[in-house]
Amino acid sequence: MTALSLCVKEPATLPPVAVTTDFLVIGSGIAGLTFALDIAEHGEVVVVTKRSSEESNTRWAQGGIAAVISPEDTFDAHIKDTLVAGAGLCHEVVVDICVREGPDRIRELMDRGARFDREKDGSIALAREGGHSARRVLHVADATGFEVERALLDRCRAHPNIRILEHHMAIDLIVMSRFGGPDVCVGAYVLNTATRSDGEDDAKSHLVETYLARATILASGGAGKVYLYTSNPDVATGDGIAMAYRAGAEIANMEFYQFHPTCLYHPQAKSFLITEALRGEGAILRLPDGTPFMANHDPRKELAPRDIVARAIDFEMKRTGSEFVLLDITHRPASFVCDHFPTIYAECLRFGIDITSQPIPVVPAAHYLCGGISTDLHGRTTIPGLWAVGECACTGLHGANRLASNSLLEGLVFGHRAAVRLASTIGELGESPFPEVPEWQIGDAVPSDEEVVVTHNWDELRRTMWNYVGIVRSNARLRRAARRIALLQDEIREYYWRHLVTRDLLELRNIATVAELIVGCAAARHESRGLHATIDYPQTNEKFAADTVVKRGVVPHLRGR
Repeated sequence: MTALSLCVKEPATLPPVAVTTDFLVIGSGIAGLTFALDIAEHGEVVVVTKRSSEESNTRWAQGGIAAVISPEDTFDAHIKDTLVAGAGLCHEVVVDICVREGPDRIRELMDRGARFDREKDGSIALAREGGHSARRVLHVADATGFEVERALLDRCRAHPNIRILEHHMAIDLIVMSRFGGPDVCVGAYVLNTATRSDGEDDAKSHLVETYLARATILASGGAGKVYLYTSNPDVATGDGIAMAYRAGAEIANMEFYQFHPTCLYHPQAKSFLITEALRGEGAILRLPDGTPFMANHDPRKELAPRDIVARAIDFEMKRTGSEFVLLDITHRPASFVCDHFPTIYAECLRFGIDITSQPIPVVPAAHYLCGGISTDLHGRTTIPGLWAVGECACTGLHGANRLASNSLLEGLVFGHRAAVRLASTIGELGESPFPEVPEWQIGDAVPSDEEVVVTHNWDELRRTMWNYVGIVRSNARLRRAARRIALLQDEIREYYWRHLVTRDLLELRNIATVAELIVGCAAARHESRGLHATIDYPQTNEKFAADTVVKRGVVPHLRGR
């Protein structure tokens, strides 16, 4: 394979003004907001988010946050469950950190206003999900992420040192080595779409701003939109990972994309997730004729880890030619179902499905990226001045497969750890003047008169990934995907240089980069492990018990630990 391609516009002239801040946070989910709140006592924080501040993967997290809260649970048990799910690739020190620090971060989150469900005796209600050996998932019915996002945003909006800029999309990181200086990140170029108004001339409303910071924190979430079917919201286009890669940061384990086993199958439903907690409460997976099938695939049946359940559903759909399978919780009392899953009940009812009396048609969908930007134990990337937290980061917690509800836990723990480490080095950041950097160059770029290029390439890219780089892969499929993505990259690059940047164009550019990284990493792993299943190498091979790493100009390869 050749080195992965790069597409970066070079800025030119010096700007009259740049926005400066101590900490620039890109993304407004649980990791970015936790960091912002924890660091705000030590300096000014600017949070940029490309749509409304509420719109993040965090908001749509239904299940909950895994943590050892019950006296009947243990750290060792949570650690073991995480390691088993991770299929031999978890970094054990990271697992230990997240599990042991998790309860304190949960208490801080509750102090910030998050209200979790409680039992009648006042104790925190705990659910159990696939892969967990105990009830340890804190939740707010089936809308946990919505409540977490609300609580953190309320606190951030009220803090005098935190400024949230909605409808601002980071384009590229500013790394001084591009201008003959040291290899250090000092901020980002940001497209301000909040200035646009209906009917406004594109050239006049095109505003790219320069943001300089003592530290830049990527908290931009996942990349589910790289696949045709996903549980993720529209904002999940892998922006932080693509920017970090273009800047020269190390990226790891991109082949491990988790497909959630159960998303609602309905022609009018868009990316609606059916939480794993239903299976935790006894829901049964059935073929369309009503036959249960999970016992044929794993002794844990519906409580097997997500990768096993997703592959089982994929296998049965292909074996039977079915377009979906059924998730059946009708054997539980209607009152229980409505009380525990009010959001799912209401949403399914909107499409004519009463889940108290009818099974739910479901299909797998791209859900969570276990790889991302390589970081250390405090969120630092391989580029000085650049940090990454949350789903866009690869800390080593998830290994080859994420244990359910460990993602929000990771966001809390590493958002906090990054803030603590940065706070301890405030003196090192210094009070020296911010560097002078060139402003963004528009050059001869013009407004587009052929947006169909963007929409067509967007659709073709996502279909290619779904068909060739999905739940089960092969060498031939990966080669086909690589060829098609290379052609699409050429078209995107040509279009990018000719036209003014827009959010749609930038998102297309980013998912194309992410797609290339996923295919490259998958092709380098000659085994099946966790979320990476290939028919050419169906067995797990301990020679490949290592992370897959890649940098700009370097082909993906495995690195031992």
